[in-house]
Amino acid sequence: MMKILLVEDHEEIWDFLSRRLKRRGYEVVLATDGQQGVDKAQSDAPDIVLLDMNLPVLDGWTAAGVIKANPTTTKIPIIALTAHAMSGDREKAIAAGCNDYHPKPVDFSRLLAQIEALAGDAVEASA
Repeated sequence: MMKILLVEDHEEIWDFLSRRLKRRGYEVVLATDGQQGVDKAQSDAPDIVLLDMNLPVLDGWTAAGVIKANPTTTKIPIIALTAHAMSGDREKAIAAGCNDYHPKPVDFSRLLAQIEALAGDAVEASA
C-alpha cells in the first residue's frame, strides 16, 4: 500500500483529501504544519508528499527544501498544493524542491493522476 504524507493545515481540505485517498487504497499520514511535515517525512518514510505551501511554523517552500536537502528524504516526490496559481508559481514550487504542482481548489482526478505518475517515476528510479 502506498503511503502518502499529507501536509495541510486546513481541516476541511485534509479531511476531504485523506478520506478520498484512503477510499482509493492509500495509507495517509497527516501533518498540520511544515515542521511536522519535515519530521514525518523522515520518521514515516512516505512514498509521496502532498505539501501545502502556506503552512504555520515552517512554510511549504522551506519544508520542501529541507526534505530535499536531507539524504534520507531527498528522493521522496513532493506535489505542492497551493492557492497560488499565478504565473511563475509552478516554477517557484519546482525551484523549492517540489516535483509537481497542483493549484487549489483541488481537482481530485487530476491530483490522483499526478500521484500515480510520480509514484511510477519513483519506482522506476529505484529499480
